[in-house]
Amino acid sequence: MEANLKSGFVTLIGRPNVGKSTLMNRLIGQKIAITSKKPQTTRNRIQTVYTDEQKGQIVFLDTPGIHKAKNKLGEYMVNVAERTLQEVDVILWLVEPSNFIGAGERHILEKLARVKTPVILIINKTDTVKREDVLSYIDTYRKEYDFAEVVPLSALRGENTEILPDLIFKYLPYGPMFYDEETVTDQPERQIVAEIIREKSLHVLEEEIPHGIAVTIERMKERSKGGITDIDATIVCERASHKGIIIGKGGSMLKKIGTNARFEIERLLDCKVNLKLWVKVKKDWRDSDFLLKNFGYREDNQ
Repeated sequence: MEANLKSGFVTLIGRPNVGKSTLMNRLIGQKIAITSKKPQTTRNRIQTVYTDEQKGQIVFLDTPGIHKAKNKLGEYMVNVAERTLQEVDVILWLVEPSNFIGAGERHILEKLARVKTPVILIINKTDTVKREDVLSYIDTYRKEYDFAEVVPLSALRGENTEILPDLIFKYLPYGPMFYDEETVTDQPERQIVAEIIREKSLHVLEEEIPHGIAVTIERMKERSKGGITDIDATIVCERASHKGIIIGKGGSMLKKIGTNARFEIERLLDCKVNLKLWVKVKKDWRDSDFLLKNFGYREDNQ
């Protein structure tokens, strides 16, 4: 049986906010990557594992969106995404359904021209357009690049997503599984918990603040009795004025973030959670090499 298995690495690329994390969560069947309508939600490369006992294993890498960087955090994110293109067996490129190929897509096409990896084009969000228009969107992109496959789908609604694993397996090399069948992600629990808190912050905070926040887990310890995990976490922001907004009037905003995060962390850890949140200001941390490393954005992590 081992001889018939295929295993390999697949990266999801695309401009920020095109639905990469939503698609990966849909394929894996549970929530690993955080999702938000705000761009630059994914900052590190996240590995998740799809296992089919008959066919083999797909290790998905959900990368930060490829975009023109504005600061050191942006440069780090783009480097992670672009380096991945050389290292994988298949590239899934997600685009919006449109006949217009913008500067962001042109930038990605330039990067793809330099790689020999098979590229599957995913035209996502087909639930937002007329079905009869989809063929012309496919045609627009086919003229630009020789894709291995083109798949129109809706990651949000789960429409046409079920055909993807089989298409990907077509292009993977034969070989044994990298992970055991139970593995869904290689993310440490602390990192997933930090990301959940950051996601809940993104959902409730104003537009200009989310990019400027990081979350660090100071303590995460299970009590010896009673099945409760104590978590102390710090939300780091760039300005004192942001700190006030994150805390909110009488602590109301911080309480809302904490309540929303705790609910999901309890589902993840399958136990009761006592979550305490603090807010700290670290001015311009996104342009500090030291603080970026401190908050887990390290090249050697990838």
